[in-house]
Amino acid sequence: MATGLKGLSSYDNSKIPDAAGMRFGIVVSDWNQEITYAMRDGAYNTLIRHGAQKSNIIITHVPGSFELTLGAKLMADNSNCDAIICIGCIIQGATRHFDFICQSVTQGITQLNLTYGIPFVFGILTTNSQEQAKERAGGRYGNKGDEAAITAIQMVALKMKLEE
Repeated sequence: MATGLKGLSSYDNSKIPDAAGMRFGIVVSDWNQEITYAMRDGAYNTLIRHGAQKSNIIITHVPGSFELTLGAKLMADNSNCDAIICIGCIIQGATRHFDFICQSVTQGITQLNLTYGIPFVFGILTTNSQEQAKERAGGRYGNKGDEAAITAIQMVALKMKLEE
């Protein structure tokens, strides 16, 4: 989590498992694409930096954050991913729409984790403003996509270790 003391892209490289041989899906919301595409690129580059092969990363797009859960489910049903990273950005507006979308996406991704038994990573910004989103998509607080990729690697490694 980004705070004034720690950015989203700050982590100890020595504690990140090697991602070689791991297969990842990235489902990206096209809504707020200035933000989500920067997060997608951050996730992709972080996976590559930690050993994932380009051929083992599938990227697909959905129209908005609400569609992330179905997009992630379809990816899980039709690919052989070890983890799926869901990337979106929901910015508070003048109506309660923000609350409904945030709640639906959060519950949907939680349910996917429990149903499929593979990591579905919550790489979704829920901010009060476009400025806050930019700060977390490569700005002063780093990139939430980096954090989501690291989480995916760590969770796949945990699953593999426990299944030995």
